[in-house]
Amino acid sequence: MSYAAQLESTAGALVAPGKGILAADESTPTIAKRLAGIGVESTAESRGTYREMLFTTADLHDHVSGTILYDETIRAAASDGVAWPKRLDALGIMPGIKVDTGAKPLAGAPGETVTEGLDGLRQRLEEYRDLGARFAKWRAVITIGEGIPSDYCLNTNAHALARYAALCVEQGLVPIVEPEVMMDGAHTIETCFDVTARALQRVFAALFAQRVPLEQILLKPNMVLSGSGCPRQAGVDEVAEQTLRCFLEHVPAALQGIVFLSGGQSDELATAHLNAMNKIGGVPWQLSFSYGRALQAPALKAWAGKAGNYDAAQMALQHRASLNGAARSGSYTEEMETEALA
Repeated sequence: MSYAAQLESTAGALVAPGKGILAADESTPTIAKRLAGIGVESTAESRGTYREMLFTTADLHDHVSGTILYDETIRAAASDGVAWPKRLDALGIMPGIKVDTGAKPLAGAPGETVTEGLDGLRQRLEEYRDLGARFAKWRAVITIGEGIPSDYCLNTNAHALARYAALCVEQGLVPIVEPEVMMDGAHTIETCFDVTARALQRVFAALFAQRVPLEQILLKPNMVLSGSGCPRQAGVDEVAEQTLRCFLEHVPAALQGIVFLSGGQSDELATAHLNAMNKIGGVPWQLSFSYGRALQAPALKAWAGKAGNYDAAQMALQHRASLNGAARSGSYTEEMETEALA
């Protein structure tokens, strides 16, 4: 198999029918906040126990094709001493890695950010590939507010995303390109549509300019939603319709798949929105998921840091993953939320 064919095969496998990606790439401060929410102190041991609970859930590979890891995790081992990338491969789940170093204030643009991490990225990607990573992720943060996002912010982040993607392809890793338009704010769904369209236009122009083969990458975008503080919250069908319209207008057909982020949506809404889009169908890409909190939250709550809750937590994750697997084909129903746990 040629180099390009390997990358295309990996990208296709990540969005295989019925499957999506588990985002478990929380930084140390972020996972500390999540563990604090259940009264658990964040230590290397507690973080390792929690992540092992997630990754070793029975039959998780039925609905999860890959998981995005944080630097700490890709260098760590399971309790049996096997390095996580090797263990995940054995479980039928492809290991990936978050490679950006976070969104930082954008000079000359109050209230806006640019994601950093390009310095030394080629060498880091080579190391991560040798550790067993098969794909990578880089997130740009786009905030909607008074007079923002600016073209300056959108262009700067698109350029960084494309540079990252080009380096990933060079090093044999499938890049997941994540331009996230945040749902924080009182903006309407129409405003989200316009900003998402502007962001996508610039991202794909930059990818084209930097010679990134679209067949070898995946897009991880926001859905087109009402802002969390908007008085009128768009319904599930409207979100699905507006999201597909935006992406049909601005995302090339050469892309194999779109793995939506949940972006602060509830578990149920993230699943319902994905399901509604797949029920509409008629698009050239696989519509999948790359959820973090929207997959993990039920398991985290069920676990509560207690060894006796391990099995219940894994059941909660398996159930949530199966519901999103059903949403991949538009076959999810609200009744499924409770019937498997009854």
